[in-house]
Amino acid sequence: MNTPAKPALKPTRIEFSSGPCAKRPGWTPQKLENAVLGRSHRSKPGKAKLKLAIDRTREVLEVPADYLIGIVPGSDTGAVEMAMWSMLGARPVQLLAFESFGKDWVTDVTKQLKLKDVEVLDAPYGQLPDLTKVRPDADLVFTWNGTTSGVRVPNADFIAADREGIVICDATSAAFAQNLDFAKLDVVTFSWQKALGGEGAHGVLILSPRAVARLESYSPPWPMPKLFRMTKAGKVSLDIFEGATINTPSMLCVEDCLDALDWASSIGGLKGMKARADANLAVLADWVARTDWVDFLAEDDATRSNTSVCLKVVDLQIAAQPEDAQAEFAKKLASVLEKEGAALDIGGYRDAPAGLRIWCGATVEASDLEALTPWLDWAFASVSAELTAA
Repeated sequence: MNTPAKPALKPTRIEFSSGPCAKRPGWTPQKLENAVLGRSHRSKPGKAKLKLAIDRTREVLEVPADYLIGIVPGSDTGAVEMAMWSMLGARPVQLLAFESFGKDWVTDVTKQLKLKDVEVLDAPYGQLPDLTKVRPDADLVFTWNGTTSGVRVPNADFIAADREGIVICDATSAAFAQNLDFAKLDVVTFSWQKALGGEGAHGVLILSPRAVARLESYSPPWPMPKLFRMTKAGKVSLDIFEGATINTPSMLCVEDCLDALDWASSIGGLKGMKARADANLAVLADWVARTDWVDFLAEDDATRSNTSVCLKVVDLQIAAQPEDAQAEFAKKLASVLEKEGAALDIGGYRDAPAGLRIWCGATVEASDLEALTPWLDWAFASVSAELTAA
């Protein structure tokens, strides 16, 4: 097999990582010059910036007025952990596990918290669990969008409006790109480093009135680390949700988040960001439809992510190889593209099936994805030629 000629055009921006994700178009370090640096985050300017980040998040993400929003440590992981350690144990628990992070939450609940009345509804990569088995009397923990599988729930219809349990939703790769049904969600978490293209280490925790009621009516039997404590004297510490963070945040990251939120507003807020993500997915969907060596990992179009797009190699020669050989092939595809300066960080997640993962959130330009697809074809042909020659 002859190696084809390299494409003439490369993407202008080659950052396609699924986290931290590409900065918003037009970003430069100079956009951070108004950051409150060298000052306490509890100073008036520091608290004002943190409160502004909360208020702007509510506006852009269209969070209901009676929901609390807090900036917490530990990225999305920290936010999910805070919710689980603080709220679970009062009722039976169900967990949806259809990708790596959902499986992490299963580990925490069953092996760390060691709750007994737990049901895991799982599914292989590329599929969703049977959502009809979700019970209204149980607490529910799930990822809205599987960052490592490219599979998302199509809506929240499977959650009862009159549920008795609380719903904890890890929405880190869905927020700002998909329509979260807040009426069905009691805890929503995400990180700035995903769809906003912000910096890492900080998480956002959103609580419904029902979640607040759980915090104020239930005290877990286990010790609570300081970083997880959201109540004092039986009441939710409201100052956390007004910008008084539990520990010291990076004010440089806060400024970067504010810049991203301003950009999001400038393109039409949530509606504009979702439209850009949908358009980006459409570029890859058109390419997949005309390409015989690749397919989406998500088996159902209705559950296909418009952010963390996961692809699998279905070429018969490669698919017939053992799993380790398929993984090595996919790794070579990503490596060749990085070496050529055509794409960075598009290898599939380490625990996921062998393949590629391309971030399509709003901070990515459709024109860059259009320029990427010929390079994907070139890399496949090049690596396949090497395999044939060997």
